[in-house]
Amino acid sequence: MGKGARSKGPRKDAKRKVRDVFVARPFEGLAAEPELIALREFVPSATAPLTLAEGVDPEGRRITLGSVLPLAAAAMVREDDGHIFLGMQVQTRSSDVSRDLGRALRWALEARPGQVLSVPDTTSEPREGERLQDLLAPTAELDVELHPDFSWWLPEGSTPTGEIAMSLERANAAIMPTERLGPGAYWVLAGERAHLRWVWPADENRLLQALARLSAAGELTLGEETRYAGSFRAHGLLVPVWDLDAEAHAREWAEPAKHLGARLEEALSSLDDRPLDAAERRARDGLIGRQLTLR
Repeated sequence: MGKGARSKGPRKDAKRKVRDVFVARPFEGLAAEPELIALREFVPSATAPLTLAEGVDPEGRRITLGSVLPLAAAAMVREDDGHIFLGMQVQTRSSDVSRDLGRALRWALEARPGQVLSVPDTTSEPREGERLQDLLAPTAELDVELHPDFSWWLPEGSTPTGEIAMSLERANAAIMPTERLGPGAYWVLAGERAHLRWVWPADENRLLQALARLSAAGELTLGEETRYAGSFRAHGLLVPVWDLDAEAHAREWAEPAKHLGARLEEALSSLDDRPLDAAERRARDGLIGRQLTLR
């Protein structure tokens, strides 16, 4: 080196760069994948007890997954009873939503009653054993309970104050009436229109082919006054959407949805026996043109 030259080695205070690889299907491998996506994307007020993998929480504490927590927090430990809540709908995210949720859950398991994690850790170096797939029982389904408001945020008999009271008021005002019709299937009343949003845990290409097969046969419907509206992508899965008669009650669509689900399962299984014919391929092309990607 010439006179006065300085070494250009790494600075001691330089931050280590985190390898941030986008995970397109973050909940893959979990039986609860459709419900996790629904609670993350469009279910307004819901809770579900979480079943952890063996050894993750030796104390066996009460842990509840919630669609939204006060102030959109990532996790909280209720002060009066130590009840742990993990929030699905938060303000920030990294390239791997499963890792964000897993880190928030790890934090809650070590936190004290009354503590709140405002945002998930989205910047730390990825480590082994911190994704939901590492922490939850993989075959456990979610027993989702829908609520008309967010009063489940609070211990029974308590009165909210300050920021929590304002957050509760805003959250309650934003709720759209929602009912669960089956695994991953939700009736939603959005203003003057009602929809069925159905998260299907199937490969997107195969699901599109199955939908096209039903469409070509005139069977992609839940009956009169309904129509297939399109689909959106959420966390690696395709979510078909149907427009429904808003005058009908949600429970009136439970049986039609069951039959539609059976037809769709049959269409999926038939893909291995014969390819799509010309009419079905045209129907598939039409369905592809009605998609919206959400991230």
